[in-house]
Amino acid sequence: MIFERFVDPGLSQHSFVVGCQGSGEIAVIDPQRDVDVYLDYAERNGYRITRVMDTHIHADFASGARELADKTGARLLLSGHDAGEHFQVQFPHEDLVEGDGIQLGNVRIETRHVPGHTPEHLMFVVYDGARSGEDPIAIITGDFLFVGSLGRPDLLGEEAKQALARQMFHSVREKLADLPDGVEVHPGHGAGSACGAGMAGRPVSTLGYERRTNPYLDPSLDEDAFVHQLLNGLPPIPDFYPRNKRINSEGPKAVIPLPGMTALDPDAVSSRAAAGEVTVIDLRDPLAFGGGHIPGALGIGIDGGFANWAGWVTPDDTPIVLVDRNGDPAVIEQAVRQLVRTGRDYIEGFVRGGMAAYASAGLPLATLAQLDAPAARTAIADGRLRLVDVRAVSEFEAGHAEAAVNQPVADTRTGIPGIDKAEPVAVVCGSGYRSTVAGSILQRLGYHQVYNVVGGMQAWNRVDASGEGDRRAA
Repeated sequence: MIFERFVDPGLSQHSFVVGCQGSGEIAVIDPQRDVDVYLDYAERNGYRITRVMDTHIHADFASGARELADKTGARLLLSGHDAGEHFQVQFPHEDLVEGDGIQLGNVRIETRHVPGHTPEHLMFVVYDGARSGEDPIAIITGDFLFVGSLGRPDLLGEEAKQALARQMFHSVREKLADLPDGVEVHPGHGAGSACGAGMAGRPVSTLGYERRTNPYLDPSLDEDAFVHQLLNGLPPIPDFYPRNKRINSEGPKAVIPLPGMTALDPDAVSSRAAAGEVTVIDLRDPLAFGGGHIPGALGIGIDGGFANWAGWVTPDDTPIVLVDRNGDPAVIEQAVRQLVRTGRDYIEGFVRGGMAAYASAGLPLATLAQLDAPAARTAIADGRLRLVDVRAVSEFEAGHAEAAVNQPVADTRTGIPGIDKAEPVAVVCGSGYRSTVAGSILQRLGYHQVYNVVGGMQAWNRVDASGEGDRRAA
């Protein structure tokens, strides 16, 4: 049996290859947008991609299913339970419905309809016929069942979420009941995804362990208690999710070969950025961004939560230009892949030679001032500086600086209520990554005196009440 998991760490997204060694046939389930990773895998191992499947119409990423089927001639199998729903697949495919089976040599995949996260959601039950034709070895659960959690039911809006939550209750009670404890659970996401709340860090579990430890699988919960628990404490919905739902229902366009791999002259980028004709995303770390960047650039480091934040806060109405330290094609390609996975296809290219070449050309630079935690605390206490905590509401409520106001990163796109653009303002997050994103957004909006608290709340909390602290740690 062939069973492989492909992980996109930026979105905590899992896709799967399932197939039979004997026949060489494989199915790809929930493929990411840049499908060359599956084409390369199949060619390297001598396999044939004969089926491409999605568990549902995804929101957090743009699916590669259509392009992969087009490039391989594989059968494109998508949920047939979308009829009459708000989002329906609008391009040619074959319907999969409850009870359908797919045979790949000795491997059999059976389909179960598990509405709740979305109305059309499917789960795939996998049998390794070389070992047992009756006992399943694994379930590929998409955004239905996670390790330690379930998929959120609110992505289609307030009107739909109560009904979907109740459908989820029945899916959990009815579509898992006959499966053995030993079956492996392979979800579509791990911890860090916004498609559910409270996911555990491990990428795989067993159904028996989930029955004992997953709070939503507690058999003592009645339907009302289940719905209340499922809807309580959900994280904010990134506003690129509806865009991806639309892209995936209408049919994502091909992105192989990758866009954005064109080197652009630094002078041209400078003038176009100044005119608002492009959005520059700076891929360097927070300190490098703070020390000098292209005016108006967004500081979204490639080594942090790049895919999520770039998908969330990058404007829709201008093409993207990327810049790193020195124009490294590998870094640029990594960023492009993560952008197209979130439906950000409009990438013109990258700055030739990176910020090193840009600075050497004597072109305009902006800075994002960096304050260590002791200096920030002193300035705030003296009334010389306002503090904005850009962490999520739940993080803020768990503990924050007394003087801080809370404005999560994505919400800074509309500014900070009650703080004038001429007023000095410091931004703080957990470690300094998100506050750099937020600080760059505020600078784009015209805030004139923005400071980033180096080390974030981790450094802030190490400073004692006298204002003295470990400046090295900050």
